[in-house]
Amino acid sequence: MNTSTYWCAVDLENCFILFRSLKSLIFARLEMAAGKYQESYSSRFPNCKYQVFLSFRGEDTRKNFTDHLYTALVQAGIHTFRDDNEIRRGENIDFELQKAIQQSKISIIVFSKDYASSRWCLDELVMIMERKRNADCIVLPVFYDVDPSQVGRQTGSFSAAFVEHEKSFNEEMERVNGWRIALKEVADLAGMVLGDG
Repeated sequence: MNTSTYWCAVDLENCFILFRSLKSLIFARLEMAAGKYQESYSSRFPNCKYQVFLSFRGEDTRKNFTDHLYTALVQAGIHTFRDDNEIRRGENIDFELQKAIQQSKISIIVFSKDYASSRWCLDELVMIMERKRNADCIVLPVFYDVDPSQVGRQTGSFSAAFVEHEKSFNEEMERVNGWRIALKEVADLAGMVLGDG
C-alpha cells in the first residue's frame, strides 16, 4: 500500500467513526423531538433549511476528511451545507454563510492545524457559537490532528496564527478577542478527537 492510499484509508476510517457517532446523535435528537412534539422536522424547525453546517479549513481537509464526511452525510439523507456546494458565484459569501449558519440545526466544526489562520473560519466560528448561545442548536467540534487544548488555549499552530492576526487586525482587537473567546468556548464542548494516522 503506498503512502497516499494509506492516508486516504485513515481519513475514511476516521470519517466513518465520526459519521456513525454523528448519525446516532442526529437521529436520536430528531426522534426525541418527534416523540415529544409529534410534528414534522420542518414544522419543528421552520428556519432550518439545513440539518448540518460544515465549518472547516479548506486547504487542510477539503479534499480528504471533510469531503468523505460530507459525502457520508449526504448519502444518509442529511441535508448538509458546505460552502463550495451551496454558494453560487457572485453571491455575498459572508451573508450566505451567516444565513446558512442561522438555518442549520447542527454545526460540525472540523478543527485542523491551520483552522485558526483563516479569518473566515474564525468568523464562522463566532457566528456558530452566537447561534448556540441564542437558539436550540447543536455544535459538534471535531479535532482533526489537533488537540482540544491547543484550540482552547491557542497554543501551537493556533498561537502562531494569533500572532499574525494581532498584527493584521491591530485596529480590530475586539474581533480578535471574540475569536479567542469562541475557541475557548468550543474547546470545552464534547466533541471528537481524531488523528490523521
